[in-house]
Amino acid sequence: MSTSVVEPPTTTKPVLSARDLRIATTSGYEILHGVSFTLQPGKILALVGESGSGKTTAGLACLGHFRRGLKHTGGEIHLAGTGDYGNILDLPEAERRKLRGGSISYVPQDPALSLNPAMTIGRQIQEVLQVHHYGDSEEDRRARAKEVLAEVGLENSETYQRRYPHQLSGGQQQRVGIAMAFACRPAVLVLDEPTTGLDVTTQALVLQTIAELAERHGVAGLYITHDLAVVAKVADEVVVMLSGEVVEKGSTAQVLYQPRHEYTQKLLSAVPDLAGRRQVGRVAVITEEHPAINLASGHVTAVQALQIPPSSEDRSNLLEVAGLKLSYGSNKVLGGIDFSLARGESMMLLGESGSGKTTLSRCIAGLNDDYTGIVRLNGHALSPGTRARTAEQRQQVQYVFQSPFSSLNPRRTVCESVEVPLQMSGTLSRKQRRVRVLEALDQVRLGESYLDRRPGDLSGGQRQRVAIARALVNAPALLVCDEVTSALDVSVQASIIDLLRTLQAETGMSMLFVTHNICLARHISQRIAVLQHGRIVDFGSTDEVLKHPQHEYTRELLANVPTI
Repeated sequence: MSTSVVEPPTTTKPVLSARDLRIATTSGYEILHGVSFTLQPGKILALVGESGSGKTTAGLACLGHFRRGLKHTGGEIHLAGTGDYGNILDLPEAERRKLRGGSISYVPQDPALSLNPAMTIGRQIQEVLQVHHYGDSEEDRRARAKEVLAEVGLENSETYQRRYPHQLSGGQQQRVGIAMAFACRPAVLVLDEPTTGLDVTTQALVLQTIAELAERHGVAGLYITHDLAVVAKVADEVVVMLSGEVVEKGSTAQVLYQPRHEYTQKLLSAVPDLAGRRQVGRVAVITEEHPAINLASGHVTAVQALQIPPSSEDRSNLLEVAGLKLSYGSNKVLGGIDFSLARGESMMLLGESGSGKTTLSRCIAGLNDDYTGIVRLNGHALSPGTRARTAEQRQQVQYVFQSPFSSLNPRRTVCESVEVPLQMSGTLSRKQRRVRVLEALDQVRLGESYLDRRPGDLSGGQRQRVAIARALVNAPALLVCDEVTSALDVSVQASIIDLLRTLQAETGMSMLFVTHNICLARHISQRIAVLQHGRIVDFGSTDEVLKHPQHEYTRELLANVPTI
């Protein structure tokens, strides 16, 4: 699988150089096999690869940090600066710690991880400045905090600085994290998947902020990601990693548009695109004009059945939502939602963070009982909370949560986790439950060998398949999928999308797919409901909404979608 790695041309002295970096587990198993790359001032290099490729390990090594159970076994990292630090991996830990946040900063994937929930955002920025002895006085630090908030596009008034992290949206939290990282004017900024959980509009703002600040202040950026569409928008150069090795390196244009390595080509083919030109997974894109074709065999797949108009009997709605409202005090979260979902139909609930899409889906599933209005299943009104619903109604509506890492109990085996819904119904013996669990695992393409494994033994994609199996074990009529692919690599995401479409065709279940990733629309849904501020502002077939959006908000979402 090897290919010649072409180094991008350099015209200036690099700010940071990683040379033949080798990292192993404490037991001696090598996981980085001689990784090399350079960071140039004012430029952003994207470190790309799937989970397990070693990209985050390499990124953290640039900070002189190694996660528990790992050790540095070879190679150097040179950081240029005042006095030139030489190989920072030779420095004592106390010296390396001084560099972090000052000369080299880090922005984690989850903005909540970089913020103290008990401290105001203004105080947190000033604390970073104080720790690294920025300025000569408290007044200097207050002025810098105000300046850096403005640089990341946030309000910088005293009132705003007195806010706590929980009073900000996810995008605002992430921009505060970036402000903290830029506060001491570092030479290098390491960004670890900083936009993975953000909606397209907020993501566009954050990416623009990063690119502008890097260029304006001559900061070298290392952007760790698996999202190649984001790479196209923010990076100058790209390094592709596979199993701890660099397999391709070059300018963004060369790597994305003329990839030399088959692994890079595979990653690019798995990226969902808005127009539906690229295949995601085994089954073809669903559109009104084109039936789904299995490209490998040339035959029409079962998914094509989703495009055939059902009989009048089948056309009856499985789900009906009427006048659904929810408020927390004066904060109106849902302002009157009305829609219906036919049997065997897939609908995407699309919107930014705070649009109300997850709240709406949780109300439908009975996980939130504070709403007013009506939710009907098979023509019968459902009680707001799951506890007041019948056992059959609970079985008919199943929910798959966003995080594959937190939705499973780490102490339970796969079999024990998947059989929980069956235990709650109390109608099957232990032996019968195990048979049903095995059937569900077969449905999600895992099988008997996974029965007695625990979540810690599984990858993110495998964990998400287990979560889907748990939802399927009671043969639901409606599956609610809440951002189920947002934490997954593009190729794993493609396999999950493929799995859900195939399951829908095989079982005839309906599906609500909650997401902020509009690129998945053509690959998963027949209709789209676009939510903004708790109201549906655009609604129709997938083709109608994507080709002829009626609302300005939908047009804005489409304009902000990162594409290759």
